[in-house]
Amino acid sequence: MPRLALVVDDSMLIRHTVCRFLEECGFAVESATDGVEALEMLAHLQPSLIITDLQMPKMSGGELIAALQGRPQTAAIPLLILAARKSGPEPAEARHARAVIYKDIDIDQQLSKALAALGFEPSAPR
Repeated sequence: MPRLALVVDDSMLIRHTVCRFLEECGFAVESATDGVEALEMLAHLQPSLIITDLQMPKMSGGELIAALQGRPQTAAIPLLILAARKSGPEPAEARHARAVIYKDIDIDQQLSKALAALGFEPSAPR
């Protein structure tokens, strides 16, 4: 059974970039445009990894992270934060994340390091 990742970002370009990278690493990937959509999808999905933006409409990444941490079925899923600003996430958001990936720096390289740190070795050559 392939590993499943959920990518949550309101930017179509960022979603595409992250999803493509994960697919090349052997993940099956689902995506959502905001936290509300992500929570709806999580009623039917059990991903191995969640990657979320912080600045989104309807429900921010911080609100999504709080909701994920409050649910036993999602609290243990490794979480990576996508940050648009160099300053990064707030401490309350970051303490639940395994890594922060900055959108204005080489996303693929950062994702590769974060996945390796989590023990997700690529199942397909890049």
